[in-house]
Amino acid sequence: MTVAAWLTFLAAALMEVGGDACIRRGLRGNGPGFILLGALVLAGYGLLVNTVSWDFSKLLGVYVAVFAVVSLVAGHVVFKEHVPLSSWLGLLFIVAGGLIIQYGS
Repeated sequence: MTVAAWLTFLAAALMEVGGDACIRRGLRGNGPGFILLGALVLAGYGLLVNTVSWDFSKLLGVYVAVFAVVSLVAGHVVFKEHVPLSSWLGLLFIVAGGLIIQYGS
C-alpha cells in the first residue's frame, strides 16, 4: 500500500466522520444547513476514496479498517465519549481483517 493510498484513506475517513458529525448536529437542532453541509462532505468522501484504483472489494475492505480507527479516535478525543474496552477490542479485529484483505492473496 502506497503512502498516497494511506493519506487518501485517512483524508476520506476524516471527511466521512466530519460529514456524519455535521448531519448529526443538524438533526439535533442546529438546522438543515448542517445536514446539507454533511451531505456535501459525504459526497466528497465518496469521490475521494474512489480515486484509489483498486478492486472495489479490496478498496472498501481496507478503507473500513482505516475508517474504524478514525471513528473511535474521533469519538474519544473530539466528542469526549467514553469508548468501552469492547469497542477497542473489536477495532483490533477490524484492523486485522483489513490487513488480511490488503496483504492476503
